[in-house]
Amino acid sequence: QAQLLESGGGSVQAGGSLRLSCIADAYYRCLAWFRRTPGQGREGVATFYTLGTPRYADAVKGRFTISNDGAKKTLYLQMDSLKPEDTGMYYCAVPTLESACSSADGLVPQSIAVWGQGTQVTVSS
Repeated sequence: QAQLLESGGGSVQAGGSLRLSCIADAYYRCLAWFRRTPGQGREGVATFYTLGTPRYADAVKGRFTISNDGAKKTLYLQMDSLKPEDTGMYYCAVPTLESACSSADGLVPQSIAVWGQGTQVTVSS
């Protein structure tokens, strides 16, 4: 069973920044960040595909940046200009199919093969 370990969550004020990290136990060409906000199910935030370009959900476009260090098997999510509505649990994930990395908004939890345990992000106004 593959393993993913997230870190970097915390509490910040609106307008602040956080950088999430996800260490994987293996090399994956397609990786994603999800989040679960209060009252909502898990939604795709961003995808990283080594053979393509990063994809972002409309809600975070221009504020979040996904990147990957293959040598370290570590996925990152740089979150800037944070808003209170960004508050939630953030999960690193490996989709079952690499084609899932073609869209972040279209990414659904059912398409995920491996989940991390999550890291909490809290943004206060």
